[in-house]
Amino acid sequence: MNMTPGVRKLALATHLTVAVGWLGAVAAYVALDAAVATSQDSGLVRGAWLAMGVVVTWAIVPLAVASLASGVVISLGTKWGLFRHWWVLISFLLTCVATLVLLSEASVVTRSAALAANPFVSDEQLLSLPPTLPHSVGGLVVLLVIQVLNVYKPKGMTPYGWRKYDEQRGASPRDEVAGRRSSVPPGGPS
Repeated sequence: MNMTPGVRKLALATHLTVAVGWLGAVAAYVALDAAVATSQDSGLVRGAWLAMGVVVTWAIVPLAVASLASGVVISLGTKWGLFRHWWVLISFLLTCVATLVLLSEASVVTRSAALAANPFVSDEQLLSLPPTLPHSVGGLVVLLVIQVLNVYKPKGMTPYGWRKYDEQRGASPRDEVAGRRSSVPPGGPS
């Protein structure tokens, strides 16, 4: 199913906006998380945890879900498809994993933010909360890998992509078994 050019541009603009927004929100979160990991100033740590709770709840999680959904829409509505090209499939799988890890970590962050919001929690208790820095830095790296894949679109079709390509050009199953297929999919290299 191919989208009309106007719908495709709208879907692409939406996907780019939420995906880059997710990346930016995670970068801001990493800065706050670094403050939690390195500071012994209880006021700074308390404020950072409160900000991290807000950023995760109101920015990162919604942008992650929107990025995943809009990515599926744009892939299914364009020539790339969701399962035809390795770069799309890998981007999709990495986005799914990043979103699942994020959703599991979001509860840790919101619990820590709730503790930071409690004025009866001592400075020692607050400073002993473990930062989420390994997860946030790892998430940032994964998002950057996805971004690079989506910009460079490395060549390579999945077996499903080749099968669909052969069907479209009318190759017989015997040709496929014999390995007689074009090395370049329709529209040139991907």
